[in-house]
Amino acid sequence: MSWWLLRRGWPMPWMADLSQPSRRAGGVLARYRHIGGGAVQPWHLRSVPVCSSTEPLLGAWLRDKPSLDGPRAVIATRQRRGTGQWGRRWLSPPGGVWISAALPWNGRGGGRAGLLGLALAVSMAERLECHGVSVQIKWPNDLLVEGRKLAGLLPAVVQRGCDIRLLRIGLGLNVSNRVPVGAVALRQCSGISMVHPDHWVAEVLLALDRCQQAGGDGTWCLEGLKKRLWADHLRHPRDGQIWQIAGVDADGALQLCLGDRIERWHRWP
Repeated sequence: MSWWLLRRGWPMPWMADLSQPSRRAGGVLARYRHIGGGAVQPWHLRSVPVCSSTEPLLGAWLRDKPSLDGPRAVIATRQRRGTGQWGRRWLSPPGGVWISAALPWNGRGGGRAGLLGLALAVSMAERLECHGVSVQIKWPNDLLVEGRKLAGLLPAVVQRGCDIRLLRIGLGLNVSNRVPVGAVALRQCSGISMVHPDHWVAEVLLALDRCQQAGGDGTWCLEGLKKRLWADHLRHPRDGQIWQIAGVDADGALQLCLGDRIERWHRWP
Protein backbone atom coordinates (compact mmCIF):
# COMPACT_ATOMS: atom_id res chain seq x y z
CA MET A 1 0.00 0.00 0.00
CA SER A 2 1.38 3.43 -0.90
CA TRP A 3 2.14 5.74 1.97
CA TRP A 4 4.34 8.63 2.97
CA LEU A 5 6.35 9.52 5.99
CA LEU A 6 7.01 12.87 7.56
CA ARG A 7 9.74 12.83 10.14
CA ARG A 8 9.55 15.09 13.20
CA GLY A 9 12.32 17.20 14.49
CA TRP A 10 14.79 17.69 11.64
CA PRO A 11 17.20 20.32 13.03
CA MET A 12 16.95 22.56 10.01
CA PRO A 13 15.45 25.98 10.80
CA TRP A 14 14.84 26.88 7.17
CA MET A 15 12.39 24.02 6.69
CA ALA A 16 8.65 24.18 7.12
CA ASP A 17 7.02 22.30 10.00
CA LEU A 18 7.04 18.59 9.13
CA SER A 19 4.97 17.52 12.09
CA GLN A 20 1.75 17.64 10.06
CA PRO A 21 0.89 15.29 7.16
CA SER A 22 1.65 16.74 3.75
CA ARG A 23 -1.37 17.06 1.49
CA ARG A 24 0.91 17.37 -1.49
CA ALA A 25 2.51 13.96 -0.94
CA GLY A 26 -0.93 12.36 -0.77
CA GLY A 27 -2.06 14.22 -3.88
CA VAL A 28 1.02 13.13 -5.82
CA LEU A 29 0.50 9.49 -4.86
CA ALA A 30 -3.17 9.67 -5.91
CA ARG A 31 -2.17 11.01 -9.33
CA TYR A 32 0.58 8.41 -9.61
CA ARG A 33 -1.85 5.59 -8.91
CA HIS A 34 -4.38 7.05 -11.36
CA ILE A 35 -1.87 7.38 -14.21
CA GLY A 36 0.05 4.17 -13.52
CA GLY A 37 -2.92 1.89 -12.90
CA GLY A 38 -1.88 -1.57 -11.78
CA ALA A 39 1.84 -0.97 -12.39
CA VAL A 40 2.43 1.32 -9.41
CA GLN A 41 4.95 0.73 -6.63
CA PRO A 42 4.90 1.46 -2.87
CA TRP A 43 6.69 4.80 -3.11
CA HIS A 44 7.60 6.52 0.16
CA LEU A 45 7.38 10.30 -0.27
CA ARG A 46 8.24 13.29 1.84
CA SER A 47 7.17 16.74 0.72
CA VAL A 48 8.40 20.11 1.97
CA PRO A 49 7.23 23.57 0.89
CA VAL A 50 10.78 24.99 0.87
CA CYS A 51 14.28 23.69 1.48
CA SER A 52 17.85 24.48 0.62
CA SER A 53 18.02 21.37 -1.59
CA THR A 54 16.21 18.04 -1.66
CA GLU A 55 19.51 16.15 -1.91
CA PRO A 56 20.67 16.52 1.73
CA LEU A 57 17.16 15.74 2.95
CA LEU A 58 17.18 12.47 1.04
CA GLY A 59 20.67 11.74 2.29
CA ALA A 60 19.60 12.29 5.90
CA TRP A 61 16.60 10.02 5.41
CA LEU A 62 18.79 7.25 3.97
CA ARG A 63 21.26 7.55 6.85
CA ASP A 64 18.44 7.50 9.39
CA LYS A 65 16.68 4.50 7.82
CA PRO A 66 19.13 2.74 5.49
CA SER A 67 17.01 -0.38 4.88
CA LEU A 68 14.82 0.32 1.85
CA ASP A 69 11.53 -1.55 1.52
CA GLY A 70 10.61 0.50 -1.55
CA PRO A 71 11.73 3.55 -3.54
CA ARG A 72 11.89 6.89 -1.72
CA ALA A 73 11.72 10.49 -2.84
CA VAL A 74 11.81 13.98 -1.36
CA ILE A 75 9.92 16.67 -3.27
CA ALA A 76 9.96 20.42 -2.68
CA THR A 77 7.71 23.22 -3.82
CA ARG A 78 10.78 25.48 -3.88
CA GLN A 79 14.51 25.02 -3.41
CA ARG A 80 16.66 27.86 -2.19
CA ARG A 81 20.00 26.42 -3.34
CA GLY A 82 19.29 23.80 -5.96
CA THR A 83 22.41 22.73 -7.85
CA GLY A 84 23.09 21.24 -11.26
CA GLN A 85 26.18 19.95 -13.02
CA TRP A 86 29.50 21.34 -11.75
CA GLY A 87 27.67 22.73 -8.72
CA ARG A 88 25.99 25.44 -10.80
CA ARG A 89 22.92 26.97 -9.25
CA TRP A 90 19.61 25.60 -10.53
CA LEU A 91 16.77 28.11 -10.31
CA SER A 92 14.01 26.26 -8.43
CA PRO A 93 10.97 28.52 -7.85
CA PRO A 94 7.41 27.32 -7.20
CA GLY A 95 5.71 25.73 -10.19
CA GLY A 96 8.42 23.22 -11.11
CA VAL A 97 9.31 19.67 -10.12
CA TRP A 98 12.25 19.50 -7.70
CA ILE A 99 12.85 15.95 -6.56
CA SER A 100 15.55 13.64 -5.22
CA ALA A 101 14.88 9.91 -5.34
CA ALA A 102 16.52 6.66 -4.25
CA LEU A 103 15.70 3.34 -5.89
CA PRO A 104 16.72 -0.12 -4.72
CA TRP A 105 18.30 -1.66 -7.80
CA ASN A 106 17.00 -4.83 -9.47
CA GLY A 107 19.36 -7.45 -10.85
CA ARG A 108 23.10 -7.53 -11.21
CA GLY A 109 25.28 -5.28 -13.28
CA GLY A 110 27.99 -2.73 -12.57
CA GLY A 111 26.46 0.07 -14.61
CA ARG A 112 27.97 3.53 -14.36
CA ALA A 113 25.98 6.36 -12.85
CA GLY A 114 26.22 8.32 -16.10
CA LEU A 115 24.63 5.59 -18.20
CA LEU A 116 21.85 5.03 -15.67
CA GLY A 117 21.20 8.78 -15.67
CA LEU A 118 20.91 8.65 -19.45
CA ALA A 119 18.49 5.73 -19.11
CA LEU A 120 16.30 7.93 -16.93
CA ALA A 121 16.59 10.74 -19.49
CA VAL A 122 15.29 8.35 -22.17
CA SER A 123 12.47 7.15 -19.92
CA MET A 124 11.48 10.73 -19.08
CA ALA A 125 11.62 11.67 -22.77
CA GLU A 126 9.22 8.82 -23.53
CA ARG A 127 6.72 10.12 -20.98
CA LEU A 128 6.96 13.66 -22.34
CA GLU A 129 6.50 12.41 -25.90
CA CYS A 130 3.24 10.77 -24.82
CA HIS A 131 2.05 14.34 -24.18
CA GLY A 132 3.21 15.53 -27.60
CA VAL A 133 6.48 17.17 -26.50
CA SER A 134 9.43 16.42 -28.79
CA VAL A 135 12.51 16.07 -26.59
CA GLN A 136 16.24 15.92 -27.28
CA ILE A 137 18.80 14.62 -24.80
CA LYS A 138 21.91 16.75 -24.37
CA TRP A 139 24.61 14.46 -23.09
CA PRO A 140 25.15 13.85 -20.25
CA ASN A 141 22.19 15.14 -18.23
CA ASP A 142 19.81 17.63 -19.87
CA LEU A 143 16.47 17.40 -21.67
CA LEU A 144 15.94 20.04 -24.36
CA VAL A 145 12.95 21.30 -26.29
CA GLU A 146 13.92 23.19 -29.45
CA GLY A 147 17.38 23.78 -28.02
CA ARG A 148 16.17 25.15 -24.69
CA LYS A 149 16.65 23.38 -21.38
CA LEU A 150 13.52 21.79 -19.98
CA ALA A 151 15.00 19.46 -17.35
CA GLY A 152 18.27 18.43 -15.79
CA LEU A 153 19.22 15.39 -13.76
CA LEU A 154 22.17 14.25 -11.66
CA PRO A 155 22.65 10.51 -11.02
CA ALA A 156 24.73 8.68 -8.42
CA VAL A 157 25.06 5.01 -7.50
CA VAL A 158 25.80 3.21 -4.26
CA GLN A 159 27.62 -0.05 -4.97
CA ARG A 160 28.39 -3.21 -3.07
CA GLY A 161 31.39 -4.77 -4.77
CA CYS A 162 30.71 -4.62 -8.51
CA ASP A 163 26.93 -4.53 -8.11
CA ILE A 164 24.66 -1.52 -7.75
CA ARG A 165 22.76 -1.46 -4.48
CA LEU A 166 21.03 1.88 -4.92
CA LEU A 167 20.43 4.44 -7.65
CA ARG A 168 20.05 8.05 -6.58
CA ILE A 169 18.68 10.74 -8.90
CA GLY A 170 18.21 14.46 -8.45
CA LEU A 171 15.88 15.94 -11.07
CA GLY A 172 14.54 19.38 -11.88
CA LEU A 173 11.76 19.88 -14.44
CA ASN A 174 10.36 23.24 -15.50
CA VAL A 175 6.56 23.08 -15.56
CA SER A 176 4.72 26.33 -14.82
CA ASN A 177 7.57 28.17 -13.08
CA ARG A 178 9.47 31.16 -14.39
CA VAL A 179 12.64 30.17 -16.23
CA PRO A 180 15.91 31.91 -17.07
CA VAL A 181 17.05 32.82 -20.58
CA GLY A 182 17.88 29.68 -22.54
CA ALA A 183 15.39 27.49 -20.68
CA VAL A 184 11.78 26.51 -21.34
CA ALA A 185 8.84 25.37 -19.21
CA LEU A 186 6.13 22.89 -20.16
CA ARG A 187 3.53 25.66 -20.01
CA GLN A 188 5.31 27.16 -23.05
CA CYS A 189 5.16 23.93 -25.08
CA SER A 190 2.38 23.56 -27.61
CA GLY A 191 -0.15 20.85 -26.90
CA ILE A 192 0.50 20.70 -23.16
CA SER A 193 -2.73 21.14 -21.21
CA MET A 194 -1.63 19.70 -17.86
CA VAL A 195 0.73 22.08 -16.09
CA HIS A 196 0.13 21.16 -12.45
CA PRO A 197 3.50 20.24 -10.88
CA ASP A 198 2.00 17.30 -8.97
CA HIS A 199 0.97 15.64 -12.22
CA TRP A 200 4.55 15.85 -13.45
CA VAL A 201 5.98 14.56 -10.18
CA ALA A 202 3.78 11.50 -10.80
CA GLU A 203 5.15 11.26 -14.35
CA VAL A 204 8.72 11.40 -12.99
CA LEU A 205 7.92 8.57 -10.56
CA LEU A 206 6.65 6.47 -13.46
CA ALA A 207 9.83 7.20 -15.44
CA LEU A 208 11.87 6.09 -12.44
CA ASP A 209 9.76 2.93 -12.22
CA ARG A 210 10.60 2.15 -15.84
CA CYS A 211 14.32 2.35 -15.10
CA GLN A 212 14.10 0.29 -11.94
CA GLN A 213 12.07 -2.44 -13.63
CA ALA A 214 14.60 -2.63 -16.47
CA GLY A 215 17.41 -2.87 -13.90
CA GLY A 216 20.81 -4.10 -15.02
CA ASP A 217 23.49 -1.71 -16.28
CA GLY A 218 21.27 0.67 -18.28
CA THR A 219 22.42 -0.44 -21.74
CA TRP A 220 18.77 -0.96 -22.75
CA CYS A 221 18.55 2.81 -23.30
CA LEU A 222 21.30 3.13 -25.94
CA GLU A 223 19.11 2.80 -29.06
CA GLY A 224 16.55 5.29 -27.78
CA LEU A 225 19.31 7.61 -26.64
CA LYS A 226 21.04 7.69 -30.02
CA LYS A 227 17.93 8.81 -31.89
CA ARG A 228 17.28 11.58 -29.34
CA LEU A 229 20.79 13.08 -29.12
CA TRP A 230 20.64 16.85 -29.39
CA ALA A 231 23.25 17.21 -32.17
CA ASP A 232 25.45 15.26 -34.57
CA HIS A 233 28.49 17.50 -34.04
CA LEU A 234 29.92 19.97 -31.53
CA ARG A 235 32.70 22.51 -31.16
CA HIS A 236 35.47 21.05 -29.04
CA PRO A 237 36.06 23.27 -25.98
CA ARG A 238 39.82 22.75 -26.13
CA ASP A 239 40.77 23.11 -29.80
CA GLY A 240 37.70 24.95 -31.16
CA GLN A 241 37.31 22.49 -34.03
CA ILE A 242 34.07 20.82 -35.07
CA TRP A 243 34.01 17.16 -34.00
CA GLN A 244 31.42 14.61 -35.09
CA ILE A 245 29.33 12.87 -32.44
CA ALA A 246 29.58 9.17 -33.26
CA GLY A 247 27.30 7.91 -30.51
CA VAL A 248 27.37 6.77 -26.89
CA ASP A 249 29.39 3.80 -25.60
CA ALA A 250 27.95 1.02 -23.47
CA ASP A 251 29.37 2.72 -20.37
CA GLY A 252 27.68 6.05 -21.16
CA ALA A 253 30.73 7.79 -22.64
CA LEU A 254 30.17 10.18 -25.55
CA GLN A 255 32.05 9.11 -28.69
CA LEU A 256 33.65 11.87 -30.77
CA CYS A 257 35.77 11.76 -33.90
CA LEU A 258 37.69 14.20 -36.09
CA GLY A 259 39.36 12.43 -38.98
CA ASP A 260 41.55 9.74 -37.41
CA ARG A 261 41.28 11.30 -33.96
CA ILE A 262 38.88 9.66 -31.51
CA GLU A 263 37.86 10.76 -28.03
CA ARG A 264 35.55 9.34 -25.36
CA TRP A 265 34.11 11.69 -22.80
CA HIS A 266 32.74 10.55 -19.46
CA ARG A 267 32.32 14.18 -18.41
CA TRP A 268 32.27 17.36 -20.41
CA PRO A 269 35.82 18.80 -20.49
